[in-house]
Amino acid sequence: MDRPLLGVDFTSAPTRRKPITVARGRLRPDGLQLDALEALVDLGAFEALLAEPGPWFGAFDFPFGLPRAFVDAHRLGRDTDGVITELHRRCPTRMDLRALVDAWGNRRPPGQRLLHRATDTALPGVRSTSPLQTRYVPVGFMYYEGLARLVRAGVTIPRQRAGDPARVAVEAYPGLLAHELIGRRSYKNRDTAERRDARREIVAALEHADAPLRMAAVQRDAVVADAGGDLLDAVLCLVLAARVVARPGHGLPADVDPIEGWIVGP
Repeated sequence: MDRPLLGVDFTSAPTRRKPITVARGRLRPDGLQLDALEALVDLGAFEALLAEPGPWFGAFDFPFGLPRAFVDAHRLGRDTDGVITELHRRCPTRMDLRALVDAWGNRRPPGQRLLHRATDTALPGVRSTSPLQTRYVPVGFMYYEGLARLVRAGVTIPRQRAGDPARVAVEAYPGLLAHELIGRRSYKNRDTAERRDARREIVAALEHADAPLRMAAVQRDAVVADAGGDLLDAVLCLVLAARVVARPGHGLPADVDPIEGWIVGP
């Protein structure tokens, strides 16, 4: 019950202005306690987070896999570790990854260039961004930087890789939980009254859930005030971690494709 939980809103190029945001918490008998909100300003700090001794269970907002059709077309490997290792060998930089994706996609018909994984479209009405997207919201870069560090840190990724059983990571998409709570309304990336109200409504819903989120007033104010939504996304990931930490198989299907991975929830 008291196992430390992490919710991580990831960025592939963290800075002081746009850090990786971490929500730390614990499941208590009376609900989920938000202990701290942290900002990691570089990837070294993220590596230090992953190296923290367990037990901990974290939900991370970046793709843990690529579409199988892309992996098979490039013969990248047959498992999670093999794919990310071979991808880094062939693409020493993120721009090399973009070039690889562009060269492949430009030979394909329109609408089939940025493929999705099965998990990206598993929930009706919600579609997560393709892990091959390296522009706009560059989740391809997030996969490239994030998964490589999970593998090097030796953490366990259920249904994908066996590592340290005391340090466990699952893929999360905070937009799924936001959609559950407020539908299709936007809640981030713009400082408007409507989006602030949406963030406030999400927080209120979490605080009045069956297993309520417990947070200090200063934390609540900070989450609602953050127009970028990074703090709220980290908190949503924390809530998703709390939902699945004790479920058999962490709620993941038994037949998850280890190349593609699976988002907790769908």
